[in-house]
Amino acid sequence: MMTRMLLWLNRRWIPLQQTAGKWLINYNQQHDSTVTRLVFLAWIAIIGMPLYYGIWSYWFPQPYENLGLRIFGVALCFPAIFAHRYSQKKWLPAYFFIGLTYVLPFFFTFMYLMNEGSSVWSESLLIALILLFHFDATLAFLSYIVGTCLAYLVFVQFKGEWMPINPQEWQQLPIQLFAIFTVSLAKVGRKVLSQEKLTGMASGLATVAHELRTPLLSIEANTRGMKRLFAGIDKESQSQRTKLEQAAFRIEIEVRYMNNAIDLLLLNSSTGKQNLHPTEVISMTSAVELMLQRYPFENHEQRELVTLEVLSDFQLKGREDLCSMILINLMSNALKAIHRAGKGRIHIIVDGTNDINQLAFSDTGGGISAAQLPHIFTRFYTYPENSGTGIGLAFCKQVLDAWGASIQCYSIYNDSTRFVLSFPKTK
Repeated sequence: MMTRMLLWLNRRWIPLQQTAGKWLINYNQQHDSTVTRLVFLAWIAIIGMPLYYGIWSYWFPQPYENLGLRIFGVALCFPAIFAHRYSQKKWLPAYFFIGLTYVLPFFFTFMYLMNEGSSVWSESLLIALILLFHFDATLAFLSYIVGTCLAYLVFVQFKGEWMPINPQEWQQLPIQLFAIFTVSLAKVGRKVLSQEKLTGMASGLATVAHELRTPLLSIEANTRGMKRLFAGIDKESQSQRTKLEQAAFRIEIEVRYMNNAIDLLLLNSSTGKQNLHPTEVISMTSAVELMLQRYPFENHEQRELVTLEVLSDFQLKGREDLCSMILINLMSNALKAIHRAGKGRIHIIVDGTNDINQLAFSDTGGGISAAQLPHIFTRFYTYPENSGTGIGLAFCKQVLDAWGASIQCYSIYNDSTRFVLSFPKTK
């Protein structure tokens, strides 16, 4: 009966992971999508700026051109083609805003004004604004206002008067506003549709997860029953008893792992940041000690691989259940690395002595290669390949971001890996 139940569970668990993965990939790539669009925009500017200088200067000459502004735009956008390398840097949003504002609303508005609202530049400006409002609406509106105002001020400096705009140029303003409104409305419609799809997916996944938990509970109950039966086995069957106990223990670990994976899948599919926001004040030392008590170590020797050093305890604003899941994921990854390397230890340091509270989670297993390191927080990325669901570290980062905290990884291949979790001081 136990064997049939495990086979049944395995047949349904693997499709669940694959289906959930397809659902969640589309939902959880917003940050990567923004960075990708930044790179795409940078390439458009780098190629388009000099190309259209030639077109509007020699092929279809326009009244006004400015090579200096175009060269500056190329220089400003060139670093953005490497944006994926700096996707976690705090200065990237500011750089993104400056580049976006210069390349789209400022440059095109200024050239439109300097060419006295010609049809070429009125159409070019309209295309630029449509492109601009495919980004985040708040960011686009702010960029539009700042870029347009700066373009007008620079234009005024060239003309030497405050109202040099002719009626034909003013007539373009309602058309621009209509284009902005239409693009923004279309984006809202896409977001509503996407949210409806996500709600349906989350509901379906919750139903499947509920169906999976029933056999898991049955397996867990049977395991407890097996343990009680072991007590009645005589000493002559001690070897058989040991093997049965080990099998029961492995089943118990797998049940816990699968329950943890189900929780992660459900949280990833159904939570927005509002459901991750901190609601409790937690002692980091207590959280780590509780995790060490509850974690299903395979044996006493494995538990002895872990040491905890408390330089100074600190309080953090978070949620106890989510904090536990973060620590369990870090422990699981570290133990897997040690198992693969065939050596190593784990050292956990709680340090609240500095301006920023930190938890360091280190292992001296196999380390992570430099090529793999930038991808470890990407959802559904696994290292080594097919070694798990690939949602653990991504989920940890998502939770910590919602708490105003951060997680960074430092690794030396074939030597060690160190995760540093940084938390703001509680008031």
